[in-house]
Formats: sequence, structure tokens, C-alpha cells
Amino acid sequence: MIRLCDILFSLIGLLLLMPIWLIVSLWIVLDDPGPVFYRQQRVGRGGIDFGLLKFRSMRVGADKMSLITVGERDPRITRAGYYIRKYKIDELPQLWNVFIGDMSLVGPRPEVRRYVDCYTDEQKRVLEIRPGITDYASIEYIDENRILAQADDPDKTYIEDIIPAKIALNMRYIEHQTLGEYLKIIFLTFFNIVRPNKQDTK
Repeated sequence: MIRLCDILFSLIGLLLLMPIWLIVSLWIVLDDPGPVFYRQQRVGRGGIDFGLLKFRSMRVGADKMSLITVGERDPRITRAGYYIRKYKIDELPQLWNVFIGDMSLVGPRPEVRRYVDCYTDEQKRVLEIRPGITDYASIEYIDENRILAQADDPDKTYIEDIIPAKIALNMRYIEHQTLGEYLKIIFLTFFNIVRPNKQDTK
């Protein structure tokens, strides 16, 4: 039933949001010439890599400098990119990942291989299900970039503090995968995006 909802909701989203896709695409290109989309290899279900899609929010080649972004102070983020990240618009292309089965709307956020290689055997349980666009960890760490911006060593903070905490939250959904929980997380995500004083996210 969850997979059926993924297909239905992602298809509706892809069709209804097409005008927004066109506007955002034009904004990205006019602000900083280069490709509209950014594809990054992430680790999916069963430990298999897939290409995660996003609207490009950083300057071309910026990902080669670091895998961690640190919010407003990160000079690699374009002017348009700051806003599309702030309002989670950069995540919209992942509806295609959901539609073709790489991802689910709800599930653990997929990581790059470098960080997955740091997982313990217990933490690798997050690879048992499809990764998602949102989950409890995404909601709880909606201000993740600000946390990293305040860290002396953002990469170390991410690996030693944030990843274990996020995986612990991931387990809440992994151990209770119901349609009700799925819909609840989607609702909470929308609420956190539109509420006042929202923060940047990773």
C-alpha cells in the first residue's frame, strides 16, 4: 500500500508542480549559469547506489570541495540556491526518484557512500528499506545546517553526533512502517516547512 501511495502521490506531484519546475529552472540558470539539476550518488536500499536528483543550489563543481554544507555562511551556495534550499524546493526532483522506485516519500534520508561506510552493523539497518525524502530525522534536524555552521569541525560533528542521532530517529519508522505513520510524517513535514521561523536544512 505504501508503494502504491508513493507512485500515486509522486505522479500527482510531478504533474501539478510542473509550472514551478519551469520557473525554478529558469531562476537557477539566470542566477548562475550551468545545469539545472544536480545528481549525486547516494546509497539506497540494500546498499545499492543510485543517482539522487536535486535542483542545483550550489555553484558548479562546489561539491568537490566538501560534502557538508554549513548554512548561510557557505559561499558555495548561489543566491537562488539559498532560497530553494530554505523552502526545500531543491528536493522536488526527488519525486522522480520516488516514482521510479529508488526512493519512497517517507524513509531514512540516503547518505553518500563515505558516511555509510562509517555505519555500525546495527546502523546499517536503515539500508533495509527504501530511503525517503523525509522522515522523523529530517523533521527533528530541520536546522542541521545551522548546527554544522557553529561547529569547529563540521565533518566530525556530522559523523560523531548527527548521524547516530538521526539513525536512532530513523528506527522509529523502520520498526513501525504503517500507512498511518507514513501519512503522519508527510503531514508533519509540510507543517514544519510552512511554519514561521523555519530553518535551513541539509
